[in-house]
Amino acid sequence: QVQLVESGGGLVQAGGSLRLSCAASGRSFSSYSMAWFRQAPGKKREFAATINQSGGSTYYADSVKGRFTISRDNAKNMVYLQMNNLNAEDTAVYYCAASLTYNVRSQRYSYWGQGTQVTVSS
Repeated sequence: QVQLVESGGGLVQAGGSLRLSCAASGRSFSSYSMAWFRQAPGKKREFAATINQSGGSTYYADSVKGRFTISRDNAKNMVYLQMNNLNAEDTAVYYCAASLTYNVRSQRYSYWGQGTQVTVSS
């Protein structure tokens, strides 16, 4: 069992930056690939970024590539999402998720946080 708690969301102006954090507790954190998904109002949840167990591999959705950076600290059981050059289309609830496999499909992620709201004003 893994418990995930996101933080760091808020209101930011277009062009600004935010850093999301996800604190994990429970069974061996370093055994899990981690990802960030997001869900905008009226839309399906979509993949944003993922990082493998060691942190040596990352993958991003085209919509965030070059602007977002996912990272992890296995010693602290933390995952981060640095978001730069934000725009209105980035407004969504952002979820942290854990999976035993490195992938982009939400169905493969067994553990989810409660989400943190990010609102970008234009």
